[in-house]
Amino acid sequence: MIPKLEDINIGEEIEIVEQPTFTYRFNFETGEITGYKDGKEAMEQAIYKILETERYKYEIYDWDYGFEVSDLFGKPKPYVYSELKRRIREALLDDDRILEVDNFIFETSEKDVVHTRFTVHTIFGDIDGLKEVNV
Repeated sequence: MIPKLEDINIGEEIEIVEQPTFTYRFNFETGEITGYKDGKEAMEQAIYKILETERYKYEIYDWDYGFEVSDLFGKPKPYVYSELKRRIREALLDDDRILEVDNFIFETSEKDVVHTRFTVHTIFGDIDGLKEVNV
């Protein structure tokens, strides 16, 4: 249906409605969907999903979605630390429910795995984040 000119009220305010966070509960270990989740629990799942999806790899996702990690293999650890901080913040702050990402702590294991811990401040409260990257 094509709108008619008389149906359009120029100058009328547009109401912006925030969408709920209600989503499927996905079990990442078994690959099963087992119900629904909302609020902080749904936000934790969204953070995990963003950081586990390689940016630019899947056509189904917008280029702003996901986290770039594949080009960090073999790079010096100080470079990896600074890039992880920047990339994690960039990936997560694209979600308007996330207010800030800070308190980064980096540790490296004997097997050259960088463990990054951080705090994600969301509209639902603070969430502790973790990302592990092979370097």
